[in-house]
Amino acid sequence: MSLRARAARVRALLLTLVAFLVLTATATGCTSGGDDRPRIVVTTNILGDITREIAGDEAAVSVLMKPNADPHSFGLSAVQAAELENADLVVHNGLGLEENVLRHVEAARAAGVATFAAGEAADPLTFHTGAADGAGEPDPHFWTDPDRVRKAAGLLADRIVEHVEGVDEKTVRDKTARYDGQLGDLTAWMEKTFAAVPEDRRALVTNHHVFGYLADRFGFRVIGAVVPSGTTLASPSSSDLRSLTQAMEKARVRTVFADSSQPTRLAEVLRQEMGGDVDVVALYSESLTEEGQGAGTYLDMMRANTTAMAEGLTGD
Repeated sequence: MSLRARAARVRALLLTLVAFLVLTATATGCTSGGDDRPRIVVTTNILGDITREIAGDEAAVSVLMKPNADPHSFGLSAVQAAELENADLVVHNGLGLEENVLRHVEAARAAGVATFAAGEAADPLTFHTGAADGAGEPDPHFWTDPDRVRKAAGLLADRIVEHVEGVDEKTVRDKTARYDGQLGDLTAWMEKTFAAVPEDRRALVTNHHVFGYLADRFGFRVIGAVVPSGTTLASPSSSDLRSLTQAMEKARVRTVFADSSQPTRLAEVLRQEMGGDVDVVALYSESLTEEGQGAGTYLDMMRANTTAMAEGLTGD
């Protein structure tokens, strides 16, 4: 073997070794710059923001879902999957929201990692798909009701104190109480803002079933969804669209609220079905944005959505 060939082989072996060491360090949490705090891994960015408000600096909080992503379709890398199994606590939404991540959460639980399913702890509602059996499915979008977030946040704090060794309980409790007050203020502000929407305009149509909790809390009626499902991965049939347009005509609804985390194509299809006289209003319904882009935190998201919904329904 020539000297040049041997040198190339050595370089290749060194690169392989470096890649292996980086992968191993990442999977075991050693890339956190020597951060020896306990680790909480959160699946969605909405729950990530809520968890950081509660845990503060008491734990290193890692969020798997990137800003502007769709929680129904985002997946994990091998390194992220390993991160779940090396966490002190895994926080996830549950109720079928993170469809491509659930098996990894279950694997972490089977490995002995403590988990917390926020949606399952927040008195979940059901929605009906219109199927012949009339069966309801659990609605995972509990965060559209800030009062349910208050309940989930309190239970999450209990879970952190119980299972995340090394956190200061008083600090966690104080931060939870502070955040609880902010959520209470948010509910009061939303009630005041929505009070301006007349009764005959309190009807909602969305891309898919996402605002059932908001409707239940603030007195709206859900007329239907372009996709009669709780996931963005489904598609509407021609009969679905026909049924929805008939319901909208009957209720005199001309506004559709579409998720910012997915294209508005389906809502645009509905606009075509109804002759073009339909307003499509984009909301930050299932994902936070980058900081400073309109919905960098849960509180920002809810205030932006409330303002947009009130204006869209009143025509202001």
